[in-house]
Amino acid sequence: MVCALAMLALLAAILLPRFPRGTSQPRLEAYAVEIASLLKADRNAALQRRGSVSASVDAPGRRVAAGSSGHVIRIPDDVRLDALLPERCNGRPALSTISFFPNGMSCGGVIRLTRFGTGFEVRVNWLTGGIDIAGRNAL
Repeated sequence: MVCALAMLALLAAILLPRFPRGTSQPRLEAYAVEIASLLKADRNAALQRRGSVSASVDAPGRRVAAGSSGHVIRIPDDVRLDALLPERCNGRPALSTISFFPNGMSCGGVIRLTRFGTGFEVRVNWLTGGIDIAGRNAL
């Protein structure tokens, strides 16, 4: 019996470090909150400056950059970042951006963070420029 337990302990000691240690669900939610905060800061900057401000979204590179401060959020490799963005915004090509206007409006967009079928969406309303986060299962 002791030998069997010792072999199980040895096997566990060898295999446990090989299991992937990825992004947890709370950390995934924290990334979504951080992206939403970045977008809210850009919207507020557009209102204060009375000029357009655009956040850049690089889905293949898994990064989101603020237009107002240059702050960049990098998403880990084990998290999938998808962006549903308009092709044109305010009569011009949008070029992978979420733009905010002096009146608070936006061209809108959705940034989706997923890992193992669950995740979060950061949604920007085109009419109000409001930003919200929605949890998603089985994406």
